Amino acid sequence: MYVAPPPKYFDLVSQLGSDRMIELMLLGVMEDGRSYVHWDTLRQLEPPANLSHDEWWWLIKWGRTPLQRAIPLTDASGETFVYGVPDLVARGLHYVDQRCAGEVAMPEVVTADDQARQQYLVNSLMEEAIRSSQLEGATTTRRVAKELLQTGRAPKDRSERMILNNYRALQYMRDGMPDQLTPRTVLELQRILTDGTLENPDAAGRLQRPGEDRIAVVDRIDGSVVHQPPPADQLPERLQALCDFANERENPDRFIHPVVRAILLHFWLAYDHPFEDGNGRTARALFYWYMRISGYWLVEYLSISRILRQAPAKYSRSFVLTETDERDATYFLVYQLDVIQRAVRQLHAYLGQKIKDLRDVEGLLKGSSQFNHRQLALLGNAMRTPDAIYTHQSHASRHGVTHETARSDLLPLVALGFLEQRRQGRRYVFTPPVDLPVRLKASH
Repeated sequence: MYVAPPPKYFDLVSQLGSDRMIELMLLGVMEDGRSYVHWDTLRQLEPPANLSHDEWWWLIKWGRTPLQRAIPLTDASGETFVYGVPDLVARGLHYVDQRCAGEVAMPEVVTADDQARQQYLVNSLMEEAIRSSQLEGATTTRRVAKELLQTGRAPKDRSERMILNNYRALQYMRDGMPDQLTPRTVLELQRILTDGTLENPDAAGRLQRPGEDRIAVVDRIDGSVVHQPPPADQLPERLQALCDFANERENPDRFIHPVVRAILLHFWLAYDHPFEDGNGRTARALFYWYMRISGYWLVEYLSISRILRQAPAKYSRSFVLTETDERDATYFLVYQLDVIQRAVRQLHAYLGQKIKDLRDVEGLLKGSSQFNHRQLALLGNAMRTPDAIYTHQSHASRHGVTHETARSDLLPLVALGFLEQRRQGRRYVFTPPVDLPVRLKASH
């Protein structure tokens, strides 16, 4: 992946001279707030106001520089990374604040009850585990991967193991990781992600060591090295600095928006690339972790990796743009904020369609004389809670009927294919088929 490196800002200062720079400043800032263009793109565009490309680039950089703030991340030579919050980033942060935190208005299919909410959360974690692993090379199909996670069977190959590990790591991120990040916690996260998948099993749960070949980031299309990470002897200190940055909540001298900090943690871990494998998955898990502890609860229902996987070259390019333009991480911020917004829109579109499908089927059921009111109530609950489990006793207790009446209600639904029956110990349990709404709609 080739990205043309831009002229250095201070090299252009020397080249242009003070008189020409004053003339350029009088033209004003040459950036519209709708994009954050890199030299690699700008050099192919027609400059405005009879400027040269170098002059146009200098004027853009002149407008950006006052907005930029340094972060503790440095490159291998000790130069710091910076980021800015131009209008494009500010709009993205406002969108995420409104739609991912606090009292967010969510479709009733998620907010109806705790059981439905938990089911959607589990499905979302599964989806992210699958897509994140596929982004890193797992070849298992989504259908097979979903069956693996739902049944709890043992993985058959490395790809399935990657997916299972990713799911366990996301569960650990949600239920096991403390609010204070430590190097040990990051190492444990990577260990869970890579357990049983490495050619060198000893590399799970530890940083790369001096004397080992550092694992570079390679373009998957042309095989070129797009990032050479810092030396291994720097990794313990750099990992501690990452944890310190994550734990800096109340600094009166510096405020970093929580979403910005979460995205920068993602970038930081991926840039340092401290592990033999699992760097991208660990970085994305840290992003989810920080968003969660910062109150952005809706992000747990999003699959960021599904969108990243749709255009993996753009994901890689956002890293390269940052590294080539004087360590300006704003490029990565812009890209990741766009990914979050797209994920939120996809979630709402999916849930909106889900609600429409449910209401269509419920409308058909209400007009049907095929079922009694108890069966209608059960089918409505089953559509909204796909992992529900019913028994003769639970149905009888809920509706105040006898065991025999409950049996008379449930068995016809099994015969019609609207419930599935299996023996569990000494009793029978009944569960909805995964495509219950489709079956009900087809039957009418």
